[in-house]
Amino acid sequence: MKSGRIGIGLLGLGIVGSAVAEALATNAAYAARAGAHLELRGALVRDRQRQRSARLRDLALTTDADALLDDPAVAIIVELMGGEEPAYTYLRRALAAGKHVVTANKEVIAKYGGELSALAAVNNVALRYEASVGGGIPLIAVLQRDFLANEISNVAAIINGTTNYILTSMAKDGIDFAEALAQAQHLGYAEADPRNDIEGIDAAYKLAILAGLAFRTPVHVADVFHEGITGLRARDFRYASELGYAVKLLAIAKRTPAGIQARVHPALVQQDEPLAKVDGVFNAIQIEGDLSGAVMIQGRGAGPGPTASAVIADILEVSRNLREGRTPLAAISGASAVPVPLVPMQELRTRYYVRMSMADRPGVLARVAQVLGEEGISIASMIQKEVDEDAGSAEVVIMTHHAVERAFQRAIARVADLDTVPEVGTFVRVMEKV
Repeated sequence: MKSGRIGIGLLGLGIVGSAVAEALATNAAYAARAGAHLELRGALVRDRQRQRSARLRDLALTTDADALLDDPAVAIIVELMGGEEPAYTYLRRALAAGKHVVTANKEVIAKYGGELSALAAVNNVALRYEASVGGGIPLIAVLQRDFLANEISNVAAIINGTTNYILTSMAKDGIDFAEALAQAQHLGYAEADPRNDIEGIDAAYKLAILAGLAFRTPVHVADVFHEGITGLRARDFRYASELGYAVKLLAIAKRTPAGIQARVHPALVQQDEPLAKVDGVFNAIQIEGDLSGAVMIQGRGAGPGPTASAVIADILEVSRNLREGRTPLAAISGASAVPVPLVPMQELRTRYYVRMSMADRPGVLARVAQVLGEEGISIASMIQKEVDEDAGSAEVVIMTHHAVERAFQRAIARVADLDTVPEVGTFVRVMEKV
């Protein structure tokens, strides 16, 4: 510190880690912004012999995390390994040793953010994680600082670029899920194993982080409902468009009198809503504050460039604070707050889109409507879309009025058991206007 140098230890040298390392090695302007020379002391890798770019030729590589975690000249540990372990253990060790931490690890922050924040506070060090949600979009700092004057009532976000790309392709190209996923994998937007993305798990991690900050209370990822996009078909996008909606995978956190709702699932969004126009790999978040009103932030949510941008911004922030002797900003706003209850998904009240096939004969529609009515669900519209004369069935789209999730699920199960309903194809919840 007195020498005007701040040592950095990098855990992980994959796509994002390499982008961060190259930027730190080549951008001389960072020293002026940080108020000190940023010295990359080394990087933890799995394979030291792997071919790397010429810009990283002089970087010290190690397969032993202790070499960085125990180095007294390392003031900031930057973790870009991903996954729960060993990243969580390394971050705990770093904070306990009095080292500042910058991470992009959404899973660790979603599961252990409160614990790590408390550990950081005890040791008077920073825990920064801007890159864990939204890549290069400034979301974490906005909620930690810029919305402090607001009581936030609602957060609605598109925070997974893979699924947004897939849904955009299904809507615009008229293709089904499997083809859109294969296309995303070919272009590098989806992993070989895309489960975390397409099942909504990745978005649930991110929503747990955002909801905890927005409502200043601990939100455990295990309590965040998530549902993926695998059940959607190309015709759902066509029918939704005819009804005036787009289909998006939304992460929604909402304050209610009973507590906080936190859920991730496909949703119909009215076409004139800003979130309906967020396409491709872009991410966006819409925040409703009592003073600010509705604010939307949009940008590229993934990729080495945007993610490295957020990581380096955190490094510079921590470095400036180090040089100026400032106390680190609290990492998790709700870490020490009184917990607010999370409302179970079964108590959600919203409208629903349902696509099903049923026997094309008199009385069938009336029987379906009767079952729905017995569960307290009223129909706003019911439209027959296609008829399969060979099978003697018709495809029908139903839009409901507001209903309680528990009753809706019960009704759908009953309808699916009817002999005259060969298939309940899919149902999608409708996003209410913010």
